[in-house]
Amino acid sequence: MMSQNHLGSLPIYKKAIELSTLSRELGSFVCYNKNILSLYQSDSLRDHIADSLITDATLIPQQIARAETSNSVEDRMKSATFIGIMLRNINSYCNGLEQDGLREKEYLNLLRREIRIFRRSFKIWRKSIAKYGHKKETWHFREYLG
Repeated sequence: MMSQNHLGSLPIYKKAIELSTLSRELGSFVCYNKNILSLYQSDSLRDHIADSLITDATLIPQQIARAETSNSVEDRMKSATFIGIMLRNINSYCNGLEQDGLREKEYLNLLRREIRIFRRSFKIWRKSIAKYGHKKETWHFREYLG
């Protein structure tokens, strides 16, 4: 288990922060620098996609922190599963922005590339967090949802 203070030195956490920052910058760009805190109130599909992109990318470092500071293998694996879902969502948001007519595809491709790089590190990290713990715990995704 890692203390909250040492998260900044964890490579996967640094990558997650970079992914979150890039997502925020892309979201801000595609919404013409509107206040990102009010995007969910917009009538624009693009604003809603950008809001979801920013939200999900922000959740990834939070889930890494949760996993790294937990004593429970079950909680760590739930966080890893949740991160996997967020990564798939972010790819879907890129597709949605493309379908909405975003012309600057190079920005979407940059984010997709960062997701691929992050995913490689994520797979290694996910295996490492599963090794912690003394007893075998089982859980089901439905339990995590509520």
